[in-house]
Amino acid sequence: MSKNNQFVKFDKVDKSYDGKILVVKDLNLDIAEGEFITMLGPSGSGKTTCLMMLAGFETPTNGEIYLDNNKISNIPPHKRGIGMVFQNYALFPHMTVYENLAFPLKVRKIPKDEADKKIDKALSMVSLQGFEARMPMQLSGGQQQRVAVARSLVFDPKVVLMDEPLGALDKNLRESMQYEIKHIHESIGVTVVYVTHDQSEALTMSNRIAVFNEGKVQQLSNPDKLYEEPVNSFVAEFIGENNTFRGEIIDASKTQCKVKLDSGADILANPIVVKNKGEKTTVSLRPERAIINPPEKMDNNHKGKIEEVIYHGDHTRLRVDLLGNKEFILKVPNSSARMDIKTGNEISIGWNSLDCRALDPK
Repeated sequence: MSKNNQFVKFDKVDKSYDGKILVVKDLNLDIAEGEFITMLGPSGSGKTTCLMMLAGFETPTNGEIYLDNNKISNIPPHKRGIGMVFQNYALFPHMTVYENLAFPLKVRKIPKDEADKKIDKALSMVSLQGFEARMPMQLSGGQQQRVAVARSLVFDPKVVLMDEPLGALDKNLRESMQYEIKHIHESIGVTVVYVTHDQSEALTMSNRIAVFNEGKVQQLSNPDKLYEEPVNSFVAEFIGENNTFRGEIIDASKTQCKVKLDSGADILANPIVVKNKGEKTTVSLRPERAIINPPEKMDNNHKGKIEEVIYHGDHTRLRVDLLGNKEFILKVPNSSARMDIKTGNEISIGWNSLDCRALDPK
């Protein structure tokens, strides 16, 4: 059976709470059956509102949302066949783990013997067999979140929505839960729509990521393309670490442009958004794309002064004063042939123009 590439569809969806300001603007988004898609963005960007409209807790002001080719805007939440996991777990504190998982099955009038099998299967997915009689307060934060995940899966939903589900966990537990949720998704193939403002979480878990800002999707791509090929300055800044220069295009072809920086220096860049002479631009370069002591053939080769050296184990992080940017970041791998890097030293830094993206001015 072929999968539906428009399993979830937002069609020209707007949302306003006050009739004036649109918190979601003209959203067109298709989500494939079995896909893990993350809505990523800062607070107030519209990502959670989209999730709430899909869940049925909010109604679109304009446009329509489809699930498996059916319009769902007028279907109440409990009849949409959608599982939900919240940041605060939302477990019933007076119910055991078993009773928490049984609740959505009771609502759907599933017979007890069938419900027992479903509960057993859901608990085994999250490695919590034998915890049926525990109360939520007898569980750790990570265990509570696993129960919440199991409860969202127990009734075989069409889609599972996750709203910042790992936000309350500590760093190590959060990272292990990321892999756990990713593996559950891979093993059962349910469609997951995930909301977070944590970009590393989004990059780790998702098939595709929709980056939101001011109610609009700025870019929708798989994780590596989003990181390597941001389409505008907002995405470049929001995803991962980024070095920027501001300047003006003084010469341009299809594959390369020359940028006169505000500091007066010239660099060569990849013309992504800006194309014409005289246009202002913000140039974006990832820290790991720049190298120390570059070969002469490298098309950008400049001198900078080391302002700060921070040892990170597998790499050393340098902050360099380069071409008028005192916050230029470099990541140097710590190999056995480690260079003598000291604060105050002058070093040569180079990068390829293809890695240096001329984007919209900020």
